[in-house]
Amino acid sequence: MSSLPFSEEVIVDAAAEFPTPFYLYDETGIRENAQRLIKAFDWCDFKEFFAVKATPNPAILKALAEEGCGADCSSLAELVLCERIGIRGEEIIFTSNDTPAKDFEKAVELGAIINLDDISHIDYLDQICGLPELLCFRYNPGKPLGSDTAFIIGEPQEAKYGFTRDQLFAGFEDIRRRGVKRFGLHTMVLSNELNSSYFAETAKMIFEVAVDLKKELDLTLEFVNLGGGLGVPYRPEQEPIDLQTISDGIRQLQQQMLVPAGLGSMRICMENGRVMTGPYGVLVTRVLHQKQTYKHYVGVDACMANLMRPGMYGAYHHLSVMGKPTQPDDAPCDVVGSLCENNDKFAIDRPLPAVETGDIIAIHDAGAHGHSMGFQYNGKLRSAEYLRTTDGTIKQIRRAETLDDYFATLDLPTQGQ
Repeated sequence: MSSLPFSEEVIVDAAAEFPTPFYLYDETGIRENAQRLIKAFDWCDFKEFFAVKATPNPAILKALAEEGCGADCSSLAELVLCERIGIRGEEIIFTSNDTPAKDFEKAVELGAIINLDDISHIDYLDQICGLPELLCFRYNPGKPLGSDTAFIIGEPQEAKYGFTRDQLFAGFEDIRRRGVKRFGLHTMVLSNELNSSYFAETAKMIFEVAVDLKKELDLTLEFVNLGGGLGVPYRPEQEPIDLQTISDGIRQLQQQMLVPAGLGSMRICMENGRVMTGPYGVLVTRVLHQKQTYKHYVGVDACMANLMRPGMYGAYHHLSVMGKPTQPDDAPCDVVGSLCENNDKFAIDRPLPAVETGDIIAIHDAGAHGHSMGFQYNGKLRSAEYLRTTDGTIKQIRRAETLDDYFATLDLPTQGQ
């Protein structure tokens, strides 16, 4: 299914104007996709909290906020980013783990929904700044749902996240005694999942806990957060996930489980990142060199420091060589960057049209967990980000780093000393 969000002309023109490598995002696609998700759940009180870590850029966050999305934050920097652009209060859910005190303090200051990862954090938060009126707990069910792509999160029993079931019940009783009046429940057990049935399984699991909390503790949850994990069809043979099918499955469970328990008005939340922006961003890079030894290598000016997913996970990203849409893909090659690491590869044995030095390659579906996972090994500098706005113009939304940025935190002698 993997297709570009722009025409080749847009990408080639941008590469002629801006130094490669760079990220280019499609604002129209991002907004329309958010609208589709929200419309699919218009039968209930629904809220999408965009996972800021996926694409932490104020231009992206503003666009999604204007479409009705909140923000899912996991660190102090992400909280401050939201604060700077006017996202505050319960438009933010703060889900972190092994959390420093200053992060909790900022979340409380902003009035964010705090989602605790561990039962010991109840005392920790209380000692730091007291417990807020609303608290949420993250649930780890301890058993997989059967997904074959959840390995990125990890098997639940091996994952560092969340409360056990017994801890959930003890924790809710504890915070209610301490004066907490509003309660939420969260889970996150899937990642990049394309099987729609697993999301109904997640809902069934969390709805069962919500009903049991009502029966056993007479505790009514204000919301459940089903997490994210909606996948992106990175490979051409894959199909996009069907939002309506997911919604219909969850709606059926809501009618069967929540309504009879008196929980039909409970808010249903999600915190998607990848599916919100992933298909609407590309990494644009240029061929620098070709090398023929035991294999054919195509060297580009981007590297794993710009997009680490292929090197870190072995993740597939489709590649398109600009200007050669009709040429046969009959030249298998490894597409590589310049890091001193052999896993610095965007593709391995990938059939492509015959490329030449100077060709522009667009790396598909890089709009989430791309730039945000960048690093500076080998002194590599993180690239610029551009947004193609709804009126068709392209604007810079993050400048490229410079050597001055790289050296700014070092205690270096001035030249001549």
